[in-house]
Parts: sequence; structure tokens; C-alpha cells
Amino acid sequence: MDGHQVIRVLRGKHILLGVTGGIAAYKAVTVASRLTQSGAVVDVLMTEAAQRFVAPLTFSALTGRTVRSDLWSLGNGQIMHVTMAHEADLFVVAPATANTIAKLALGLADDPISATALASKAPLLLAPAMETGMWESPATQGHVQTLADRGAFVVGPMAGRLASGAVGLGRMAEPPQIIEMARKVLGRNGSLAGVHVAITAGGTQEPLDPVRFLTNRSSGKMGMALAASARDFGARVTVIHSPLQVPVPFGVESIPVRTAVEMRDAAFDILPEVDVLIGAAAVADYQPAEVAPQKIKKKHGSLPIELVRNPDILGEIGAQRKASGYPKVMVGFAAETEDLLANAKAKLESKKLDLILVNDVSAPHSGFGVDTNQVTLLDRWGDVRPWPLLTKDEVADRLMVWVARKVHGKGLADLGD
Repeated sequence: MDGHQVIRVLRGKHILLGVTGGIAAYKAVTVASRLTQSGAVVDVLMTEAAQRFVAPLTFSALTGRTVRSDLWSLGNGQIMHVTMAHEADLFVVAPATANTIAKLALGLADDPISATALASKAPLLLAPAMETGMWESPATQGHVQTLADRGAFVVGPMAGRLASGAVGLGRMAEPPQIIEMARKVLGRNGSLAGVHVAITAGGTQEPLDPVRFLTNRSSGKMGMALAASARDFGARVTVIHSPLQVPVPFGVESIPVRTAVEMRDAAFDILPEVDVLIGAAAVADYQPAEVAPQKIKKKHGSLPIELVRNPDILGEIGAQRKASGYPKVMVGFAAETEDLLANAKAKLESKKLDLILVNDVSAPHSGFGVDTNQVTLLDRWGDVRPWPLLTKDEVADRLMVWVARKVHGKGLADLGD
């Protein structure tokens, strides 16, 4: 995630960030900064112990808002912990120490974080951080379970080196994971809630010998942007992907594959439970007819290689779709270098898609390996919509609006042209 880019599901959301007295408080600085840069309104609350690790001024400078560290202070004549509790869309506690987790579970209210949390109906997201023994204590585990039973969300802790120098479970989740979890929590009741979205992504690898393979320039960036967006819209998301240059988003199911055949088989395995299929993978059209059992050695002259057709994944799924009834919605991508609209229309029809997005991968700033795309949409009802150059995250969000409306039978969406 780019911390400088406004994220749709975070834009305008009022997020409370509770910072407690653990060494991991320094990581909360990054959480506050990235949430703010992503478009959220962030109010930081700190315990007295937290201020021993990070000064309130640091958070004020990054969020542009006053840090609340005194339970007894008023703001504009209002009791601030009550006012903020009612305004919050999400309450994140990072780090969440064993002491604070116990207070939250027991309903104590003797500091700005515990008092505000007790008064708030916003979803609670905890990022625990403590020594392994404290985390594994039956008392702590019981308090965490109590909070989870009440609807709280927990991210981490992670295994690694701790403040004591020991190695074990208790490190606070990294800021990107906390922010991804915040996105998942905020989007959980979105317009794709209850919908299973499957996405193919990346460039398949077709082996030639034990050390070589045929592939393409796809990085998987567009597919992962789609996965993150679908998750933010509330969907259950599964990505079937070849090796990627970017990570699979937090909270997304992952099925790693290498070849086109493996991708096809994985897609058909989960297809009966899929509502929406988005084919964003750059699937190799051909594979070597034979895979050499040993590394092919260099020799004089040319090296002829016979290629045979790979399966047409979307074509095969589209062919059975009418009889099976699934998936409800099918979307494809077309990476072209010439005759964009003609080639895209042919693919739309042959694969029986509902929508296809086509882009010129030979154009600058659009296509493989970059963070932007300029696509044109064609749907099976004859609509053609060119979009301006957008980030891949923006393309994904616009597409999910269309997908949500199609899933719910609401017709064409206003895609913000």
C-alpha cells in the first residue's frame, strides 16, 4: 500500500488510535502517519506510560490534531472521551499491552483509552504487544477471548525478537498489517459482503527444463489491487496466482500455482462456491510440448522449441457457465498492443464475459510492472467506456462498484466517468 495515496475505505473515516506503554509504541507513529495520509481523520489517545516512549508532539505533528492524554481535560466545553467515542468509526489500540487488554475486558475506565473504549460503539481493533509469557498467560488469553466474543478484532501478535532480547510470540504486527486489517474491518459490511470473489493474477510460468521457463512481464500488481479492493468492499476474496512481485493483501485467501494448467485446475476446484470471477492473470497462451528432464546445455546452432496451446481458462469457464449457473459475474482483462477495441470485443464474446477491461501495454505508464493503468471497458450490453490514466487501486475500486451492482441486479453503475 502506498501511504501517500488516499484509500477509498479509509477516506473521511474517524479513527481513534490508542497508544499504550510498550516499546512498540514507536511503530504506532507509522500507523498514525499512514492512516492520515490515506485520508482518515486520526485522533490519538495516549496513556501516561506511552508518553515515556513517544512524545505526544510527534503524533500531533503527523495527524494535525491534538493528542488526548488527560482523562480530565475538556475540549470546547465537552467531555472529550465521550465526544470522540460517539464520533469514531473505528478504535485501534496499537500497541495493546496486557494491562490495557485486561482493562478493556473488565470494563475499567481510568485512562483516556479505556474510558473512551467503554463509551464507544465503534469496532475495536487490537494489536497486542508483550513478552511471550504475558501473551500466553491464561489471564491474557481469557481477556482476549472475552473481547473477541464481544466483537473485537485482533491482528497479531507476531513471532520474532522481543524487547528483552528473547525470541518468541509477542511482537506487535507491523504497521502495514494493522492498516490492512483496519481496511478489512471498515469494509466488512460493504456492498460485496457475503459475496465470494475469485481473482486470477500474475504471469504463469511454463517450464522448459528444471531451471528455465517461459513467462511474461506481468507483476501481479493489478490482480492484488483488485483483491484488496474486493476485500475492502466486504467480499470474501480468493486469489489464484502465479509467482508475484508484490505481496498478497492481508485477509485474502491465497492459492499459489505456476502453470496455466495448474491455474485452470485450481479455478475449477473452487468454482462452485464462487459468485464473481475476475481473470486478471497474464496466462501463457503456449507451453513447451516437452519439458527436458535435465538442464538444456548450450550448443552450436539454433534450438528449436515446439510449443502447444495452453487451456483457455476463462473460455472453458464461460462455456459451462450457462448450464452450471456460476459464476454470476465474469470479468476479464485484455493486454493488447494493437487493435485494442476489436481484440477486446472478440475476447468478450468468445469467453462469454460480462465485462472486459483492455489496455495498451505498449503505452507508457500503463500495463505491466507500473502502478497505473489506462483502460477501456466493454460490456456485453454494448457499452464502451474509456477511463483516464488511474492508479491500479483506483481502477480496482471503480470496477468493484460495477461488480457490486451486477451481483445485486442493479444494472449499470455510475462509474465516475
